[in-house]
Amino acid sequence: MKSETIISLQSMPAASASYGRPPCRFLNREYFTVSYESDPDLIKEAVPEPLEPDGSNLVLYEWIRMPDSSGLGSYEESGIVIPCTFHGEACNFTAQMYLNNGPAILAGREIWGFPKKWGQPHLRIEDTETLTGTLIYNNILVAMGTMPFKYNMLDKKAAAQNLGKMQVNLKLIPDADGSPKIAQLVAYNLEDILVKEAWSGSARLHLVPHVNAPVADLPVRACMGGTHIISDLTLPYGRVIHDYLSE
Repeated sequence: MKSETIISLQSMPAASASYGRPPCRFLNREYFTVSYESDPDLIKEAVPEPLEPDGSNLVLYEWIRMPDSSGLGSYEESGIVIPCTFHGEACNFTAQMYLNNGPAILAGREIWGFPKKWGQPHLRIEDTETLTGTLIYNNILVAMGTMPFKYNMLDKKAAAQNLGKMQVNLKLIPDADGSPKIAQLVAYNLEDILVKEAWSGSARLHLVPHVNAPVADLPVRACMGGTHIISDLTLPYGRVIHDYLSE
């Protein structure tokens, strides 16, 4: 195998790429997000400098169902997002993610630095009336969220603007000797967003302590509400906004 061939390869393994090339197009991507108040000191500990918590003391716990995504397949995920600022610009920091799809885990970690781990999230409607998200890790329920199904309509344009907000990940990849090779903040903005449905309502969130899925480390003080959004959108390549190894 010649060097030019090696450099042109899509992803490991060389014999069969683990995922398709971005940009990735998502059709009917479904979000269920619970906004809740948590401990400001614990939020600050979870946010890497030079990002700063936005001062709201809010955390977003989300479930996402992705039935049709180019290059990645069909899957679901769940995790924690923290509203932040970067040099004064509003952004969301993705702190934890759990999903049930190998290509999405590999691509997410290798390209964008998503903090993805294997888990079993599930988003569904229970008994026709309750939008319900659950996360199972090591056969244990570690998160459950509920919201009335389609009670209050949201403005689709505002929902699209919120989806287009800058998102930031902490990307950490070691060198072959174990020393740090990549230590970056990677940002991206979702593109070509078409919001098909947008709803809001009251919500509840239950988090269970687990050492390997520590979603409960940012405890729930009060649930502020939930949103339910269905959208088509595109995930482009990311960009480095901070390199810790060049400090």
